[in-house]
Amino acid sequence: MPSGIENSVREIPPEALDLLALPELDTLNADRARGAVCLWCPERLTVETAVDLGERTGDDGRWWPRACGPCVGRRAHAALYDHVARCEPCVDDVGRCVTGLALSRLVRRHRR
Repeated sequence: MPSGIENSVREIPPEALDLLALPELDTLNADRARGAVCLWCPERLTVETAVDLGERTGDDGRWWPRACGPCVGRRAHAALYDHVARCEPCVDDVGRCVTGLALSRLVRRHRR
């Protein structure tokens, strides 16, 4: 795994990734399931354009979802908006919450 992709996954806590509302594996076509196409749009992915969303485990087995940066940024923005409304530390300072901070970083890194 290229170091840039590996490092980006390590920086994102699982709690933040869980808030991105990934589709179920059994609803994806083969290209989306194997990470060749973004989970949410028709963008074909390369090592340079893919955002690795970590390993997922479910009833259908293990998989490694990937998406394009703009879709991750939009999903992270929506998740952050929802999270901040429910998280007391984030109301005062989003930097005090690991999940809020991770979502904020995803928004900044992947907004277009």
